[in-house]
Amino acid sequence: MIYNVRMSTTAKILLTTLNARYMHSAFGLRYLYANLGEQQSAAELIEFTIQEQPLSIAEKLLSYQPEVIGFSVYIWNVSEIEAVVGLLKSIKPEIRIILGGPEVSHSPDLPKLCDLADYVIAGPAEQGFRELCEKLLQGEHPQTKYIDGRATPLEQLVLPYRFYNDEDIRNRLIYVEASRGCPFKCEFCLSALDKTATAFPLDAFLSEIDQLWQRGVRNFKFIDRTFNLKITTSIAILEFFLERMSDDLYLHFEVVPDNLPDKLKSVLQKFPPNSLQFEIGIQTFDSEIQERISRKQNNDKSKDNIRWLREHSGAHLHTDLIFGLPGDTLENFADSFDQLIALNPHEIQVGILKRLRGAPLNRHNKPSDLRFNPLPPYNLLSSREIDFTTMQRVNRFARYWDLIGNSGRFINTLPLLLDEQPFWHFMTLSDQIYQRTGQTAKIALKRLFELIYVVLTEDMHHPAELVKDHLRLDYARAGLKGQPDYEALPTLNKPAKLGTANKRQRFHA
Repeated sequence: MIYNVRMSTTAKILLTTLNARYMHSAFGLRYLYANLGEQQSAAELIEFTIQEQPLSIAEKLLSYQPEVIGFSVYIWNVSEIEAVVGLLKSIKPEIRIILGGPEVSHSPDLPKLCDLADYVIAGPAEQGFRELCEKLLQGEHPQTKYIDGRATPLEQLVLPYRFYNDEDIRNRLIYVEASRGCPFKCEFCLSALDKTATAFPLDAFLSEIDQLWQRGVRNFKFIDRTFNLKITTSIAILEFFLERMSDDLYLHFEVVPDNLPDKLKSVLQKFPPNSLQFEIGIQTFDSEIQERISRKQNNDKSKDNIRWLREHSGAHLHTDLIFGLPGDTLENFADSFDQLIALNPHEIQVGILKRLRGAPLNRHNKPSDLRFNPLPPYNLLSSREIDFTTMQRVNRFARYWDLIGNSGRFINTLPLLLDEQPFWHFMTLSDQIYQRTGQTAKIALKRLFELIYVVLTEDMHHPAELVKDHLRLDYARAGLKGQPDYEALPTLNKPAKLGTANKRQRFHA
């Protein structure tokens, strides 16, 4: 989907990207647009999704008769943008294509897409993009294809929040940032390349946020890497929202797990349930792996803080683990998972290690024999300690865990599934579901209930009536019609129909 597209509109400069979903918004492009200066009147910002056809995207872009098109490139859209740029260069080779974003910012480790483009800006681009557009529209064509972006002091940046339009406010996530950068050096993250975290001038930032609030925004997603790094600033922002508290206000923050002083706790306790969400990156509790990847984390403090948040605040806790870090094993990861389960967060995202271009973690590729998928999202396929088969098992585990553990649909049944060895018991469930279905997606919820029943009774040997009692409570909470067919177990393994025409064939026949 796109917005603000009128087929008669022309624009010399187009700022565009392909979002993962329609509900997402291109925050970085809004910064570029806000800081275009005199060129802003000649520019348009257009957003698509990766589900749209490249040919359709190319047609809509060309309808503006642009001279310059800037693409924001990420790990999730690089393949799709490559297809679009290939079409644009085939149809209108004279259009200047400029690329920016993390996926194209780390020469010489660059995707093939860069070969198709005219210019690539690495790193911060607010200033560089404006200057390059000015030259191109004046008929100048710089010979340097790869341009190092220059960071603009935050107090000199034009903030982008006024460029969220009414449709964005109604339908999209509204991203905001009170700071940029990160002082930590975790090697799996591109933020390890930052020198430190720098805050925007607080008064100016809150003034812009107040304008969004007055326009009706009630869901703010902060993208700061370390929201609770500077506690006085964190408290000031939280108190700003407390003064504007409403039943529909929802705030998302990414927080450092081991930094939760009492004065911050006292403010957090003032928020009503379900108004705060904290994304808490644990990644691993293994101290040797933490040291290997330059991650500084006090595990005891992190556990205490998660436990406190769960017991004494109404915040929703979304925690993260990464499988496949250098030196990781299935047993190590199982231990981290079980430790985190014991803290009872609302969600545990089981992530698979990915190769990010430019990340310091790449120094471990050879010593740890890290083998990554050559195609986006560049997920780990195997390592010195983890073979490909095990990696596939954990991939399926992550998918089923999201369907069952993170969904909130199986609150009553989950304790039976996890028991005293949460990771290994859920791995049994994962293996058995896949063995019986061969699927990790498009499993109907009713059938998922039936599959869980089969595994709990046949593979984990729980009494049938006990399992039914737990599942009955979750089924009612899910609001599903009818009843699962727990007795017709053979239906879970229906043989494939042979020699049956598909619907179109039957229609023609």
